Amino acid sequence: MAMASFVVVGISSSQLYSQIQLNRASKWVFRGGVSLRSVKIMMHMVDRNQTQMGRWSGGGHVSHGLHKDLCCLPRPLSITDIGSASESDNLAKVRISYKGIPGSYGEDAALKAYPNCETISCSDFEAACKAVELWLAHKVVIPIENTSGGSIHRNYDLLLRHRLHIIGEVQLATKLCLLALPGVRKEHLKHVLSHSQAFELSDTFLNNLGVSRENVDDTAGAAQIVASSVLYETGAIASIRAAEIYGLNVLAESIQDDSEIISRYLVLARDPIIPTANKPFKTSIVFTLDQGPGVLFKVLAIFALRDINLSKIESRPQINRPLRVVDDSNTGAAKYFDYLFYIDFEASMTEPRAQTALEHLQEFATFLRVLGCYPIDTTI
Repeated sequence: MAMASFVVVGISSSQLYSQIQLNRASKWVFRGGVSLRSVKIMMHMVDRNQTQMGRWSGGGHVSHGLHKDLCCLPRPLSITDIGSASESDNLAKVRISYKGIPGSYGEDAALKAYPNCETISCSDFEAACKAVELWLAHKVVIPIENTSGGSIHRNYDLLLRHRLHIIGEVQLATKLCLLALPGVRKEHLKHVLSHSQAFELSDTFLNNLGVSRENVDDTAGAAQIVASSVLYETGAIASIRAAEIYGLNVLAESIQDDSEIISRYLVLARDPIIPTANKPFKTSIVFTLDQGPGVLFKVLAIFALRDINLSKIESRPQINRPLRVVDDSNTGAAKYFDYLFYIDFEASMTEPRAQTALEHLQEFATFLRVLGCYPIDTTI
């Protein structure tokens, strides 16, 4: 495994101390590239000035960049579109890849973290991560959990599958809205399009509305379909910004059953960042443990004894080794799930207590990787 090294020119003595501490911790940082087949690059970026077309009108939100202009929107980047990026296209702005199309909540998270960024629409999370690995984007934003549905397990698997580092997190308040074509009222609707999770989160509202539900890939895609196909009897559940982009009216706001739904997104990049002392930092790790009674308890005690708060712990069965065979029964070999453990703890990798905790953890762990050290997002 290659070790990370950092060279920083022109830093203060306090920054130099942090640099030295980070270099000590870098033995846990997983780095490297991937070998992928080169294919033609197709860039799909969104200019913020072109997409902010909406304005207020009457009693609701009305956008006047109507569906007749939808052909100008970019097609999501797919895996087959991705190849090696051109060095001549020197990145003037921060480019953020995300899953979905313009107006999706993933793009909202990217814009919250980087208001002036250029967003790159991708067909799925895999393509969004590969866009960063192959220099099509600087960073990728992926959802990892929300207060209603909990953890998004498939994206935990992405953290291990791609050689990227967590460099930030974004907490985003999710407000679901009922959208329709201009002039359409709620009582005119017979069908509603949206993502399956949006239906689950707004079940009470939809039951009262008495409409049929049709699943689509994402919420912004539902708004695009209603607008482009001119479906007067069909509504969409999506964001206010999706209404502005696709020229739809907002018939109802905050229709979710829970008054407040907060989604947490992770920002990933090719290289880790150097923690600073002017803000609180969080560190995310993943590890596996050997068998034995109380091993997980001992691992948790490592952090408790150093007064390090654990903000999250998640377990996932290992994909490549789902079962562990142990001969500890009277009838022969017993089989148990073999788990990966993901932990977020509130300490910087430059802090000696975090470094000694990881050194101690190595005594129990059969595998350990630092996924990233990044500032804690305290805003909603």
